[in-house]
Amino acid sequence: MLIVDSHLDIAFNALEWDRDLFQPIARIREAEAGMGQKGRGLGVVNFEELRRGGIGLAFVTVNCRIASMGKRFGGVRTQDIAYAKCMGELAYYRLMEARGVFRQVRNRAELDAHLAEWEADPETTPLGFVLSMEGADGIVGPEQVSAWWDEGLRVVSLCHYGISSYAHGTQAPGGLTDRGRPMLEALEAAGMILDVSHLAEQAFWEAMGIFNGPVLATHNCCRALCDHDRQLDDRQIKALAERGGVIGTAMDVWMISPLWDPVAMDNSAITFETVVDHIDHVCQLTGSARHAAIGTDLDGGYGKEQSPADMETIADLRKIPAILERRGYSQTDISDIMHGNWVRTLRAAWS
Repeated sequence: MLIVDSHLDIAFNALEWDRDLFQPIARIREAEAGMGQKGRGLGVVNFEELRRGGIGLAFVTVNCRIASMGKRFGGVRTQDIAYAKCMGELAYYRLMEARGVFRQVRNRAELDAHLAEWEADPETTPLGFVLSMEGADGIVGPEQVSAWWDEGLRVVSLCHYGISSYAHGTQAPGGLTDRGRPMLEALEAAGMILDVSHLAEQAFWEAMGIFNGPVLATHNCCRALCDHDRQLDDRQIKALAERGGVIGTAMDVWMISPLWDPVAMDNSAITFETVVDHIDHVCQLTGSARHAAIGTDLDGGYGKEQSPADMETIADLRKIPAILERRGYSQTDISDIMHGNWVRTLRAAWS
């Protein structure tokens, strides 16, 4: 079954972590053996595993945030630097396109053509990608939105951790900044899709009240099951569903379960069953399977040690359909969760 993953930091892995994603997972891990940084030697994503898992389309990120709140969240000093680093990540995707690994999808015609080719030949068809930006600091101002659109950027979130140029984000309660509304208006005018991931709660509601275009959450879990401001509460989930939005369930275990102990680094009690708990919560809350999907965030600054315990690589996403089937989901519902909801969202946004 085709899988669409709405959040992968592919260029981050290549440029920031110096990973050769053409190499087998075992060799990537061997090359990082002994490194002290979290996630080193435990990566779960490369080109081979994406294809083996049937992940024929992904929302891939460019991401660089400005520094906020001291050293707590890190980042760069200026938006000019953030822009340049995001363009560097875009250059990596361009090179992967030239090598035939990736294919950018920018509109409905390209989406339909890519899906048809993937269905006919998943072994050699390039991996499709939709370009997204995690945190909008890489867009220096509203006047630059059209240039990013021309580069194929289609999904934008306003912030990451801390406070961005446009909004308060994870672990930084607050609303939009003075520059938030003009940016939202420019994104809407261009036809961008707004990703509400990482928005602080006040900023979420302010953005939802201003932005009238398509909205979604690329990589979020449910606060009802794991209480943290990074997760969406039930009111937010319902509000997204009312707007036709879809929520991609993330695989970072601290977002999935309160059982995660960052000191012991023990993920043994957190599995794909736990992941499906979040998918199921969205479905039960909204009354259908049309608003739940996959948005892994795998290798987003962590690795196998902070992923579901029954995951060896991203290819193991193929285990999810069987779990959904055991819980009574129909084949139509399962297809929607694994890819159909994201495909429908893109088609609607690009109509």
